Amino acid sequence: MKTLGLIGGMSWESTQTYYRLINQKVREQLGGLHSARLVLYSVDFAEIETLQHQGDWAATAEILGAAARSVESAGADFLVICTNTMHKVAAQIEEAVSIPLLHIADATANALIKDGVTSVGLLGTRFTMEQAFYRERLQARGINVIVPDEAQRDVVHSVIYEELCRGVINPDSKAAYLEVVSSLADRGAQGVILGCTEIGLLIKEADTAVKLYDTTEIHADYAVQLALGTQVQSE
Repeated sequence: MKTLGLIGGMSWESTQTYYRLINQKVREQLGGLHSARLVLYSVDFAEIETLQHQGDWAATAEILGAAARSVESAGADFLVICTNTMHKVAAQIEEAVSIPLLHIADATANALIKDGVTSVGLLGTRFTMEQAFYRERLQARGINVIVPDEAQRDVVHSVIYEELCRGVINPDSKAAYLEVVSSLADRGAQGVILGCTEIGLLIKEADTAVKLYDTTEIHADYAVQLALGTQVQSE
């Protein structure tokens, strides 16, 4: 089994989901008392969030690059960033280490292609929905990406930072998210990416007839496959 290197804390609410899923999936694969070999570096999200909203992505890259080097020096064989938004600086993080990075958008694209999805809705932070770094990664694999309208993006973004990252689960916000999911399906989305690792805390597959792609679950599953040698890094 390879050693997974996790950079988490963005937020810790979703990072604990990564930790649980990875260990559960290893036990399912290997049985008995098996659990994952992993190294976790958890950052102070308040520092990252401030820099995000200031647009100082270079500073966030320095912080996460240092975290990645720490994870590598601790013995990790590959790197998992436990957040969608911070893949904006994935290239800079890759440059900071010699171990490979398992990109969350690549893992998600693999899942979409496996299901024959060619047009998908995308929920996430405003950065993920509006900037090119995530959408273009999917579009390069032949997947059309549909994002919510501006008012909906405001709602989706604010719920993430003001509620989900603080551990708050609000039924009204859940209803609002499901309305956005429905509208994306009406616009031609064959499924919807939960492109922020906290969104899976709010809405689930059972809540809607629209196929949901929870990036936390997809990323964790792919990381376990890579760690156990049952999946190549890219397809």
